Amino acid sequence: MEQIIQLGVLESTERHERADAAANRRLILDVAQQLFDARGVAVVNMADIAQAAGVGKGTLYRRFNSKAEICLALMDSQLQAFQNEMLAEMQRMTAAGAPRLEQLAFFLDRLVYFTNTHAPLLCEAQRADLLSADGENLQAPHFWQHMTVSGLLQTAVAAGELPEGLDVVYLADALLAPLKADLFRFQREARGFTPARISAGLRTLLRGLQK
Repeated sequence: MEQIIQLGVLESTERHERADAAANRRLILDVAQQLFDARGVAVVNMADIAQAAGVGKGTLYRRFNSKAEICLALMDSQLQAFQNEMLAEMQRMTAAGAPRLEQLAFFLDRLVYFTNTHAPLLCEAQRADLLSADGENLQAPHFWQHMTVSGLLQTAVAAGELPEGLDVVYLADALLAPLKADLFRFQREARGFTPARISAGLRTLLRGLQK
């Protein structure tokens, strides 16, 4: 009986600790978002976040190793929603008989505007190499984007929309390169390119593959 009571106490304590951890995590993310909105992502540091959240630095670093991890965590729901939206739309386009290149153009266009919205968070995550598309980081945004683009290129070749023999793995990287956060920000801020111009440029590159 005593052992059962002790186990019950331990389970209750663990549930309480998990709830506290989840609450702290949510608090940190909410405060970080407020600071980023007010001051900009680049100028806010981990000490600012800990102070504004009213937590110790040790508590903060137990939840997140860096500001970049906070940035990526803030995008979790947006990334999932974007992925689900793109999957549903491409399934609809496939059912309607839309060419794969048309689907790819649509995907790249929507990705331009998604990147534009989240560029500051993406830049911070990219600086910490949290967006890499290697096999060790299968959940990274660029891994999923590369798989989507290369998959559409492969099916376009199979459908006769593109010539055989194309290096689709390289071409997927080439098409996505302008959407890497640092280059995208350079295009927007230094070059003054609008999202519409970037999207139009990517469509021009796609048309060039058909020759």
